[in-house]
Amino acid sequence: MHAMPLMIAILCLMAIAYRYYSAFIAARVVALSDSAQTPAERLNDGQNYHPTNKWVLFGHHFAAISGAGPLIGPVLAAQFGYLPGLLWIVIGVCLGGAVQDFLVLVASIRRDGKSLAQIAYSDIGKVAGTTATIAILFIIVIALAGLGKVVVKALGGENVKYPADSRLILTKAELDLKPGPKNTFIYQIPAGTFLHWGGNNEMEFNDGFPLQTSKPLTITWIQDKSGSYFSAPIPPGSVRIVPGSYWGTFTIACTIPIALLVGLWMYKIRPGHVVEASIIGAVLTLGATFLGGMIPHGGGLANAFNLTQMQVTWAMAIYGFVASVLPVWILLCPRDYLSSFLKIGTIAALVFGTIMANPKLEAPAYNTIFASGGPTVGGKIFPFLFITIMCGAISGFHALVSSGTTPKMIKKETHARTIGYGAMLIEGLVACVAMVAAATLPTNDYYAMNTDLAAVPKWHDKILLVGGAHGPQDVDAARDNLPLYEQRTQESLRGRTGGAVTLAVGMAHIFDQAAARFMSSNKPMLEGLWKYWYHFAIMFEALFILTTIDTGTRIGRFLLQEAAGKLIHPKLAVTSWLPGAIVSTLLVVLGWGWFMNSDSFDVIWRTFGIANQTLAVIALAIVSAFLINEGRTRYVWVTLIPMAVVLTTTSTAGIEMITGHVTTLRTQFAKPTADWTIAINSMIQGGLIVGMLLSAIIIIAAGAARVMSGIDSRRPAFQPIAVGSGKHE
Repeated sequence: MHAMPLMIAILCLMAIAYRYYSAFIAARVVALSDSAQTPAERLNDGQNYHPTNKWVLFGHHFAAISGAGPLIGPVLAAQFGYLPGLLWIVIGVCLGGAVQDFLVLVASIRRDGKSLAQIAYSDIGKVAGTTATIAILFIIVIALAGLGKVVVKALGGENVKYPADSRLILTKAELDLKPGPKNTFIYQIPAGTFLHWGGNNEMEFNDGFPLQTSKPLTITWIQDKSGSYFSAPIPPGSVRIVPGSYWGTFTIACTIPIALLVGLWMYKIRPGHVVEASIIGAVLTLGATFLGGMIPHGGGLANAFNLTQMQVTWAMAIYGFVASVLPVWILLCPRDYLSSFLKIGTIAALVFGTIMANPKLEAPAYNTIFASGGPTVGGKIFPFLFITIMCGAISGFHALVSSGTTPKMIKKETHARTIGYGAMLIEGLVACVAMVAAATLPTNDYYAMNTDLAAVPKWHDKILLVGGAHGPQDVDAARDNLPLYEQRTQESLRGRTGGAVTLAVGMAHIFDQAAARFMSSNKPMLEGLWKYWYHFAIMFEALFILTTIDTGTRIGRFLLQEAAGKLIHPKLAVTSWLPGAIVSTLLVVLGWGWFMNSDSFDVIWRTFGIANQTLAVIALAIVSAFLINEGRTRYVWVTLIPMAVVLTTTSTAGIEMITGHVTTLRTQFAKPTADWTIAINSMIQGGLIVGMLLSAIIIIAAGAARVMSGIDSRRPAFQPIAVGSGKHE
């Protein structure tokens, strides 16, 4: 199977959905009209309520909703094969995700720009509103932690472990050595070194790297039938120190002052000149991307932007705090606007490149070998496909944006169709492109990047079978292209789990094949472009996520202030009051920052999936009640059908994860000395999943009662007619 026919079919289906289904919802289900003023016009305060150009707001909204989900989820779910994921994305986004975003936005516009929790208060009742407030606060913190973890994995340096029986094959007996932290040793491993593990498995390191060990290496001269060499077993607990992406971090950092300039240009220096500001911002952003590649490797500037994962976390926390407190027009809106068009432009280039290159989909359509779990997703295809791919199909987090900043800035009701339904369709397209990019990679390359090196022995034989090997001894079929990719990208790629690195390589792979159509005779230039394709893709991914971090933090701040205003003092609910804004923002940032560092990427991502999809169920239940209150009972099926589907998949996954946490606790407490960090994390995460599912059940029950009462109130009462009254029976 090749990618071009699939891409064309996806584009056609999404165009039909926008042209007809969204028009049906706009005209019949909610009857959009521009006769009434929107909250942005009536409540304009220059701070949070602010009438905004339709396309600038479209850019802000798309940037806010398009986080890591549509990029990383499909890459991880490619383990199951490309077809199940693509079917879920296209069907889910057209009939579920875009519908949710659109209707929540309309509901918020007609409720003075109120949050989803406040809409629950007004349209369902106090119990549902209180439950929704508590659930959303927890969910938004978990969601931001899950999204932020992807940025940490993509930009921050990390320590990579190797399989337990690994040994180095060296070209020399003496290595550069320096003392490491806490009585450890750091060896500089030279390029050309081989790693052996699991018998016949080996790989070559194309560049040198630091190896931190718990005790000195024992280097032995070996001479056998394969030749003479130096061998050094890797001590248990040793890690390869992988530096952070200074290129990506530098480029992302540059977008902040660029966004400030664009905001000032559009609103103060040259008010109304949106196109002019857009061109300036786009040129400067692309310039920053290429300038990052000119920074000398290992120099002072490179070291300044070479951050550890903890340093990236702190940088994100500071940025999220500042962006949430500042007025929307200064930083958040122009940065999101710039980011969105960079994102849309990149996706358009990927779609065009996919059609031009028409690459072969190397992944199987349906992977029977890993259908019950594998190295990227540990659970079965049902239900974990549906919580791994979330934002690209349907995402509860989007409901917070549609009832957060966007309804406070929309000029006309009719803009809601383009912004609500249209932006979500583009996000679905992003997810499809991510799936295609992952599926076009040779399977050995895909799993070499997505399998933790310490877990390679567990999955090695099955990975070979996916790649078409005739048994574990088929050495030729076990080879991958990572040495070549590492040489071209100037990055360490093997064992870089989490999906971000895999997607960047997949995008570079597509761009390379498309460019080869025009410059196939100039191979040196094509190879030289690889590092730019890769690092542009890393920046592209980080921009996707950071624009969700800033908007999500602001939404969490609004929600926390609303709750504080009800429980403590009405003054705290005033979003323009600076002390309240600072304290509430700080609490939200501390919350998602703690969760981001509490556990592994796999656990956080699955917990994020449960939280996100539970929120989608809650949002659809609230919107169903809204439709009843608006007198649109006959159309409530538009929201009830996707709600039932998402409730089924999410509750099944939630129960399986709760069972897993219970097993973890039993294992820890059965040990003579329990690891309390693991135990506490399991208790907190398991408890949160239970709480989220219970919250969804409470809100659905309250919403169902409201729906039934709405239906009953609109049913004409039976009036008996007396015989002989002259009236027709």
